[in-house]
Amino acid sequence: MANVNLTIDDITRESLRVLHQKLNFIPNITTGYDDSFAQEGAKIGNTLRIRHPIQYSSATGATIATGTGADSIQSQTTLTVSTQRHVPMRFTSNELTMDIDEFSKRHVEPAMAIMAAKMESDAYNMVDEVANTVSAGTAVSFGEILQGRKFLRDNAAPTSDNCAILDSQASVDVVDALKGLFQDSSGIAKQYREGMMGRAAGFDFYESSTIPSHTTGTEGGGSAYLCNQVAAQVGSTTNLTSMSLIVDTGTKTVTEGSVFTIEDVYDVHPETKASTGVLKQFTVLADFTGAGTITCAPALIATGPYQNASASAANNKKLTFIGAASTAYNRSLLFNKGFAVFGSADLVLPKGTHMASRQVYDDISMRLVQDYDVVKDRMYTRIDTLYGYKVLRPQLACVIKHT
Repeated sequence: MANVNLTIDDITRESLRVLHQKLNFIPNITTGYDDSFAQEGAKIGNTLRIRHPIQYSSATGATIATGTGADSIQSQTTLTVSTQRHVPMRFTSNELTMDIDEFSKRHVEPAMAIMAAKMESDAYNMVDEVANTVSAGTAVSFGEILQGRKFLRDNAAPTSDNCAILDSQASVDVVDALKGLFQDSSGIAKQYREGMMGRAAGFDFYESSTIPSHTTGTEGGGSAYLCNQVAAQVGSTTNLTSMSLIVDTGTKTVTEGSVFTIEDVYDVHPETKASTGVLKQFTVLADFTGAGTITCAPALIATGPYQNASASAANNKKLTFIGAASTAYNRSLLFNKGFAVFGSADLVLPKGTHMASRQVYDDISMRLVQDYDVVKDRMYTRIDTLYGYKVLRPQLACVIKHT
């Protein structure tokens, strides 16, 4: 049977299919596609509003006490669709007569490999906002994966839709120990993506070489930093994600992504608000040097329906940083689907071009435009996506760090 010319819609749909197969982080977090841009198209900087789950307090007795959170306090966050990523391609009209499999192998797969790697690399920047951390030393064991699982369970993560993405070295450490537990179920086979290793301990396991490592600053281990403020709580219902913590006495550097605990500030169960007996962990959101203000996450909330800590950050309480000073750490990530969101919107379809197509697959919108350069006698093609990403519930993720 003779080949027929591939249409631009064929190429766009095939590009999305291949991209989806090559992604393993983005499809496993919450994804959203906003079809309100389907007519005119979105632009960089468009925003989408996302609501946080409502939380309540509880008390005993017939009378509702003041401050028990009877009001439905709805908080929300804004996802900015701010990254437009493209891959340029060039092929001849003769190549459009190939069958789709041959065309995909020659052109689409290499283009989507770089697109997927760059998109995942962008989204992995959210790892710096994860405070829950397990230190694994020089190798990652199955026991440390279970410790990470405990972090998720203690924070009331659902038992479904949980993933473990191991960096390349960690996958070497644990794959032999887990090979007897991995099961090749038909459900996994239908959802196959690159890097899929199997399922064990309640996680779908993937391998990735694009999770960024983290290098600590000159501050590490036994810290000299002390809290320099007294407050009932640092965060509030209007700021659930980050806080500004005033510290003194320290002089060394702290890098973004470093994790610390505060003396006498313990994690609490998200529903009962009872202390877990484990010091609450916080992650640094911006490089910091010397006494002053550390921007970190999550916000520390010591009372009310959004309480996430046993006590406030009292004056002169010591900060202890996890990990050695000036050390590079590899990171693997355990997370529930509700940990973060990846949102995509339609780019405008330009007029006056040779061909243009826009397709959506699994909440990712992709545009392909082809036009002729009369000066250089060339036909140019570009594939674009417009997206944004944001951490929604950082407590539903845990980092395993190792050297």
